[in-house]
Amino acid sequence: MGVIRNSPEASSKKKESTTLLYLFELESKSYHSTSTISSPKNGKLLPSFESENDEILYAISICNTIFTFTDPSESPSERDLKRVKLNQLLSISKSLKKALDDRILSRLMSMLSANLFRPLPPPSNTSVTSDLPDEVEELFPSPGPLWPHLHIVYDILQRLVLNLDPKILREYIDHQFLLNLVSLFQSEDPMERDSLKNVYHRIYARFTFYRSSMRKSMNDVFLHYVFEMEKHCGIGELLEIWGSIINGFTVPLKEEHKLFLMRVLIPLHKTKGMQVYHRQLAYCVSQFVQKEPALGGVVVRGILKYWPITNCQKEVLLIGELEELVENIDPDQFRKLALPLCTQITRCLNSCNSQVAERALYVWNNEQFVKMTSTAIEEVFPVIVQGMERNLKLHWSSSVKQLTENVKVMLEEMDPSLFSKCLQDINLCESEARREESMRKERWEKIENAAAAAAKNRFLQQTQYIRVSH
Repeated sequence: MGVIRNSPEASSKKKESTTLLYLFELESKSYHSTSTISSPKNGKLLPSFESENDEILYAISICNTIFTFTDPSESPSERDLKRVKLNQLLSISKSLKKALDDRILSRLMSMLSANLFRPLPPPSNTSVTSDLPDEVEELFPSPGPLWPHLHIVYDILQRLVLNLDPKILREYIDHQFLLNLVSLFQSEDPMERDSLKNVYHRIYARFTFYRSSMRKSMNDVFLHYVFEMEKHCGIGELLEIWGSIINGFTVPLKEEHKLFLMRVLIPLHKTKGMQVYHRQLAYCVSQFVQKEPALGGVVVRGILKYWPITNCQKEVLLIGELEELVENIDPDQFRKLALPLCTQITRCLNSCNSQVAERALYVWNNEQFVKMTSTAIEEVFPVIVQGMERNLKLHWSSSVKQLTENVKVMLEEMDPSLFSKCLQDINLCESEARREESMRKERWEKIENAAAAAAKNRFLQQTQYIRVSH
């Protein structure tokens, strides 16, 4: 009566359903090109391979099956078997000492393409503000459902790129393959984009004959994002690749690279989602200015051109970027830009947003910025002093007023006579404005009195001609 729990047959069935040995048995039925041998342990049939190449081809055939990890009809054991085979292929690609057979390499690249180049799911949130980073997601990014297989696929591709001769891989990694890789940067999975960035950068480094077309492909993504779509998850990763590329540029810079700065990098400052990739963008721009300080003028004018009006977070980031640029900009260029630059900084310190105002005031703690400003002190002092006085009188934040007072003391020590002259000019302008305002009011009062008197006279004249009929 009942099932005997310690029966050898029941124990054997339970064991064979959970061991990896049983998984091989499942796949051996569908693999027609392999022979079979008996297992010494339980007498079951297992795949047998005539050569190492046959074993690799068998593993590749297993990995050609694509799992979504969301379909309930998918077999977990088959998914685990694919993961095991992918790891086996990764181990082989890591220990490559000679080129792979053409038949193996062709099928291996086809398998990688089948796993990587798939339709991406629609964006989870179509709004632009959804691109803004979340601190929790940055620290603990959540991988996509396909990641258990995808990360091994990316590792295999990277190992092939590193270990094989680019001339051999050129037949398989062609222009279309690279375009498909670039399109994957739209994935919402941050871990996939990071692996993709590493692979794409390795290809750029080793496949020198593709560099021009790869740069053009990335530029097309940037331009499409700036002028058409304003929705793309991989702008930051692409800019990281560009940062490394720019770092390797030789001086003097080519005209092509200067055009990239002016037509692509500077317009990237105007998008609504700039906060997501600003760190990488600022690094790319600073690399250009460090290599050719004369380009600082072009960059500063471009940033001022795209300065936000209502986005306070972007203002804070751009103030920091301008502060860093001043440290590398050519002094002759700065003298030309001192007035518009300091005018924008002054507008920011007068901002009703306390974070923007405080960030603009902290700029004056930068010794290099103060030193560069002193070269055009006669032009910029009237604007700056006027902004300081306005803050002290009108700003609502006590902390902003305190910082303004500290900066005012520092400016007064820089050039006391010029500072007092600016204060006198401000007082004179204010008194002149008050006088004009009082004169305007007097003129309006005269006009109103004259209008009232004229209306009264017209009324009296009309009453003289009124007749009463009996």
